Amino acid sequence: MRLRHELAYDAPPADVLAMIGDPLFWDRVGKANDVISWTPTVGTEAGTVRVVIDEEQRTAGVPSFAKKIVGESTRVIITQVWRGQEASYEIETPGKPTHVHGTATLSENGTGSVLVYDLEVKASVPLIGGKLEKLVVDLTKEGFDKEQAVGAAWLAGEGR
Repeated sequence: MRLRHELAYDAPPADVLAMIGDPLFWDRVGKANDVISWTPTVGTEAGTVRVVIDEEQRTAGVPSFAKKIVGESTRVIITQVWRGQEASYEIETPGKPTHVHGTATLSENGTGSVLVYDLEVKASVPLIGGKLEKLVVDLTKEGFDKEQAVGAAWLAGEGR
């Protein structure tokens, strides 16, 4: 299942990239998403910025068909590898039958920026795979919307 989601920011791409490369920003995103625990790691090497967020997410409110698969909580590892204004993007769920991969692209948009996530969501579960993919898409969009709200505040100088 495809997921394309845009985040708009009132800041130039260089400022958004600096934010993405700051572990404190990802700490704020973790708090906004009300995850159980999270560890953001950012590294720079040979012109790339690698962002890895390892978190334990709550599954409260997840439909019963998915609760049997994901349990009371689920570990999620998000990896972004930025080369300039483009990144590979992956969400792994160790031991679970879902996987998300694709790209993130940051571009100038008037006086601001737009960050576009273009992802493929896969769930390897017979009969309910499509329903599980739709759930992952919806939850990922919610997370991106919170990321955008934290980012807008961050770029406005709030919450740092």
